[in-house]
Amino acid sequence: MTHPAAPTSSSVRAVRIWLTIVAGLIALMVLVGGATRLTESGLSIVEWKPVTGTLPPLTDAQWQAAFDGYKQIPQYREMNAGMSLGEFKTIFWWEWSHRLLGRVIGFVYLLPFLWFVWRGAIGRDWTRALWAIFGLGALQGAVGWWMVASGLSQRTEVSQVRLATHLTLALLIYAAIVWTLRRMRDTPNIVANARLKFTAIVLLVLTFVQLYFGALVAGLRAGKVYNTWPSIDGGLIPDSARLWFETPWWKNLFDNHLTVQFDHRMLAYTLWALAALHAIDAWRSARGAAGALALWVALTLQATLGILTLLHQVPIDLALAHQAMGIVVLTLAVLQVERLTVPAVKAEPRLNAVPPSQVLSRHPEVRA
Repeated sequence: MTHPAAPTSSSVRAVRIWLTIVAGLIALMVLVGGATRLTESGLSIVEWKPVTGTLPPLTDAQWQAAFDGYKQIPQYREMNAGMSLGEFKTIFWWEWSHRLLGRVIGFVYLLPFLWFVWRGAIGRDWTRALWAIFGLGALQGAVGWWMVASGLSQRTEVSQVRLATHLTLALLIYAAIVWTLRRMRDTPNIVANARLKFTAIVLLVLTFVQLYFGALVAGLRAGKVYNTWPSIDGGLIPDSARLWFETPWWKNLFDNHLTVQFDHRMLAYTLWALAALHAIDAWRSARGAAGALALWVALTLQATLGILTLLHQVPIDLALAHQAMGIVVLTLAVLQVERLTVPAVKAEPRLNAVPPSQVLSRHPEVRA
């Protein structure tokens, strides 16, 4: 039995290009999903057909059947009664495009991945990691339908909690690919102190939490109320009785429009301030200053877009720009953590499985 040849620099480059394309497609899908939510299109397809659903309706009868299915759910009866077939087609195409893009990402990921594994372009450790990412992608499809199903019987929209879970999982997959791409580079990382590492990690965790709360805001349409800044509900800090009127208290964190928007604002302020402190610390220690500054600038732009989106009551262009900048912030946060927390001489096998003897020859200081 012959074994595949060791990966070459060209095959390593091909793997990186492939993962970059996948990351770009996921970012695009997040934005299409955002547009689908903003146009109230997410419930226009009331069935989950992973294979046959790839094709849209092709005849007048098929279009009418799809429209009749939509007429059976509460959203049509309570929000869109009297909608024409042409209007239905508009929202249908948004949701269909979102689902089709998910299928495309699956194929773009799996087929080249199998090819690279067969050709020996990916080492064993990376193969396991990339299989895990594929598993998360398969789970994402099921979570997407779990989200849609929440709006088909008793609600006029999907559950904001399920929407936030769906978005967060997509961004987790995206972040995992960005992390993997960064780890596949041959450049050594930065030797940083414990404080810089810690604040970078906290910034990444808070970024995920902030994106989750942003999805809750979108799911509740909470951006269409309390459209003033810096005040909210008449003050910088709302009355506690209005923040915590639901019981049990924790339901306010997910269901109360005021609480969810207020939490989203407070997390934004916290992130911005922590990123500024991290940038100052990085500049003073001359460790990772460029990445820290880029993250702070991105957060500043993100906060600005968020304020404008709120003041203008969530126009689709500003809302999507706000969401796109959120992806940029997440990307920079992931890169900063990897840059500061991974050892300068990476011990685990690289994509092209550099033998230990070559590692020693390239980094003679390791001998000591």
